[in-house]
Amino acid sequence: MAIDLAKAFEDEPPVLDFIWPGFLAGTVGALVAPGATGKSYFTLEAAMSIACSVAGGDLVKLAPVHTGRVVYMAGEDPAPALIRRIHAIGQHLAPSAREAIAENLTLEPIMGKRLNIMDDRHLARVVEFCADSRLIVLDTLSRIHQLDENSNGDMAKLVGTLEYVAAMTGASVLYLHHVSKGSAREGQGDQQQAARGASALIDNARWCGFVAKMTEQEAASLSAHSFNRLPIGDQRGYFVRFGISKQNYDVTPNDRWYQRHEGGVLLPIELRDAITSGSRKNGRRDEI
Repeated sequence: MAIDLAKAFEDEPPVLDFIWPGFLAGTVGALVAPGATGKSYFTLEAAMSIACSVAGGDLVKLAPVHTGRVVYMAGEDPAPALIRRIHAIGQHLAPSAREAIAENLTLEPIMGKRLNIMDDRHLARVVEFCADSRLIVLDTLSRIHQLDENSNGDMAKLVGTLEYVAAMTGASVLYLHHVSKGSAREGQGDQQQAARGASALIDNARWCGFVAKMTEQEAASLSAHSFNRLPIGDQRGYFVRFGISKQNYDVTPNDRWYQRHEGGVLLPIELRDAITSGSRKNGRRDEI
């Protein structure tokens, strides 16, 4: 149905409904990162924040305004590995939050099931299975199709199919994807075009976030300690950064550090500028 332009000129526009900052409900978004960075762990915690209808479920501090049913299709990890993650995350959740998440989050292992979203039969089953969801997570993109990821034409068709899923279910669709080898090698995983494959994967998505490992330079200049402010140094493997590299409907910045805890759970942490030996005088810390 065409938009009534006269009405749109005069009436107050609708309030945009965001899944989390910048990610508009009913659209397709991407989360990119190098392998073994923690994107699946971060996304599982983010999915729980959407599925939790009571206080205490937003461990990653995305502050969703609305909650609802979430379907997470996990294509890279077997059920035992997923169960271990759920158990580890659960240690940081109150019983009421666990109950709400268990009711609203469907975590479906699809590794080895050869899901092909471009097959009409598979597509119809996905739409039916995910009906009335608020968020659908596809982890990872390479596991749900058989197209050429370096072809802009193929990837435009793929994102278009995910938009169809969003339109038919009313959900936002988030796909996880890897960055290119060059972007990973150069530490540029936080750039909009860092994703592996054709540019249409990100150009045609409406939102793109990233999870990036802490670089050596960041580890030398940042501290996790509020007292002695020592640099993170060789402990940098415990820290990752989440941010947004593309958002079409919002300009709210959202860039946050997370620290790995037991079992791999990611929790937010405030990092400070480190005080190095060059910034000390007479054996004492400079006043900050």
